[in-house]
Amino acid sequence: MADPDPRPGGDKPVEEAEPSSRVPGTIKVGSVAGSDILVTPSWFLIAALIAWWMAPQIDEVEPGLGWLTYVAGFAFAVVLYGAVLLHEAAHAVVAKRLGYPVGVIMLHFLGGATSVEKEAKRPRDEFWIAVVGPLVSLAVAAAAFGVSFLTPGGLIGLFVTGLWFTNLFVGVLNLVPGLPLDGGRLLKAGVWAATGDINRGNIVAGWAGRVLAVVVLLWPFIQGQILGVQPDLTDYVLAVIIGVFLWSGASAAIMSARARMRLPLLVARDLARRTLAVPADLPLAEAVRRAQEAEAGSIVTVSSGGEPIGLVHEGALLATPEDRRPWMATSTVTRQLEDGLTLPADIDGESLVKAISKTPAPEYLLVEPDGSIYGVLVTSDVDAAFRAGA
Repeated sequence: MADPDPRPGGDKPVEEAEPSSRVPGTIKVGSVAGSDILVTPSWFLIAALIAWWMAPQIDEVEPGLGWLTYVAGFAFAVVLYGAVLLHEAAHAVVAKRLGYPVGVIMLHFLGGATSVEKEAKRPRDEFWIAVVGPLVSLAVAAAAFGVSFLTPGGLIGLFVTGLWFTNLFVGVLNLVPGLPLDGGRLLKAGVWAATGDINRGNIVAGWAGRVLAVVVLLWPFIQGQILGVQPDLTDYVLAVIIGVFLWSGASAAIMSARARMRLPLLVARDLARRTLAVPADLPLAEAVRRAQEAEAGSIVTVSSGGEPIGLVHEGALLATPEDRRPWMATSTVTRQLEDGLTLPADIDGESLVKAISKTPAPEYLLVEPDGSIYGVLVTSDVDAAFRAGA
């Protein structure tokens, strides 16, 4: 029932998803379109609650079952989540047909979630991946409703009626325009298509989701006036669980969008520190003196041929007592330039964030297109610039 889970920044090549690793604590029950189907322990809790909730109705249509009443209720939970699985499988199949890798399909307390591991490239892709789930739920509801006229009463009739009613509810609920529901992704796609800005779409749909969360939290207090039915403890508990789920999902979407809107402000060239190149065997004290004289904020060690070979680690330098620096080579507080520690000076935005996330380090060497040294990028400076744009 929950929406697919596109992950901003997941820039893996568009290909078949690699076999997913088992999430700790989950149970694999099969696979759909190459995606593992995992059941969380919380599913057994909701299955037990469904069995308990269905027991009086089952006993009314099939009296005398005894403990089998709860077995029948559990069987209904399995059938109901089979329909939820169809909903999630539809997301997965359409996403893969559109070229997006899909991870696991998770069944949990509040329904299900499909892990689409890459952000949609176009509004129409977002639309089709999102809308197909509710459409499948509504189709199951319509089919079950039609079958209900052909089934006898009793337990089978109760199951079929419950199936069409719950799937109608799931299908309609998921079309409500607010993240993290599928309807929120439809709203996101619409705003994205109208404005050309995916982040604006996320923010609008996220705020709609927050409004929906507040409505859900207030529902037990107003349902008596609207439906004439007084709420009980279960109504309050479910309102809190669902409301918190909606609020947290909507808030995460808003925060992610705002963060991505700040990414264009991160330009490596603008954040670089002036750099002094020194021989690796130069005494550290002399390297620091020259850097201060040149007003450089970083030091790079170079070979005899002038090729950069290491970056002075600012933390290691500050931890070295001044009275020892004259007797230590600069290379003793440097980090060797490995793959990923040299970046183009013009890198910016999301590309910059991906680069430093791929190879975490305190400092990176920035070079011009011709290979010449431009400066050093310090991770803490990137973090400070990002926070300043908040």
